[in-house]
Amino acid sequence: MKIGVIGGSGVYDLDLMEQVESLNIETPFGMPSSHVDHLRINGSEFYFITRHGKGHHISPSDINYRANIYALKSLGVTHVISISAVGSLKEEVAPGDFFLPDQFIDWTKGLRKRSFFENGIVGHVSVAGPIEMGLVERIKTLADKIETKFHFGGSYICIEGPQYSSRAESELFRSFGASVIGMTNVPESYLAKEAGMAYATVALVTDYDCWKDEACSLEEITNVINKNVSNVKELLIHLIPSLVNDEVKFERSNENAIVTEPSFWPKDSTDIIKTLIS
Repeated sequence: MKIGVIGGSGVYDLDLMEQVESLNIETPFGMPSSHVDHLRINGSEFYFITRHGKGHHISPSDINYRANIYALKSLGVTHVISISAVGSLKEEVAPGDFFLPDQFIDWTKGLRKRSFFENGIVGHVSVAGPIEMGLVERIKTLADKIETKFHFGGSYICIEGPQYSSRAESELFRSFGASVIGMTNVPESYLAKEAGMAYATVALVTDYDCWKDEACSLEEITNVINKNVSNVKELLIHLIPSLVNDEVKFERSNENAIVTEPSFWPKDSTDIIKTLIS
């Protein structure tokens, strides 16, 4: 197995880790958000990419999600840990906590490229269970080593952004039963499913969106993220060796997903599909 970590807001580098190499990878879908760092911690190796690019210069709608996932897949990554900042829609999920969802609600606006299956290739992957629960269970065993509160299970609603919600929208999303709100995990998680990868999100709760209090400023949200980045790094220090030494097994979601007969596959799509289903 190989592990990939996608860093979100505030997690732009993992300076506690030893760098093996830095890789610039061009994909059939363009360049990923950043170079891919090949890192090592306590003898265990993994790959790291920052979702918004170095310096946070890529807005959620403009992230090349396909290139990011494809770059990791081309390196042989099988398990993906997504680090993401979110707002809370529930009283008990407080700023500073970690939240691990088991479902997503897609509230984006159709601006994002959301599938690898196109240009003459038709495929249908189930995202009924978008999170690999084996990864969540492994993280659960490590939670007591981290100085923050963890919440397990619930829905992450993904909005288009880059604006935060109106108060009416925030109340609407609460009525759906969603637990947290973010801007990036769809289509990222769905693309990971199409690529046959195990995916789990560790969400850093920054605020109560705008339903509970006056809306937080970006400065206040950033301060909460910065305080929790050390906890993210501490979790990875424990999690990466745990996964390398004891693999979380899972069933690949993209097996038998393609309905187009191979003889009809366009030549320029064949190598892409072979990489995804390998």
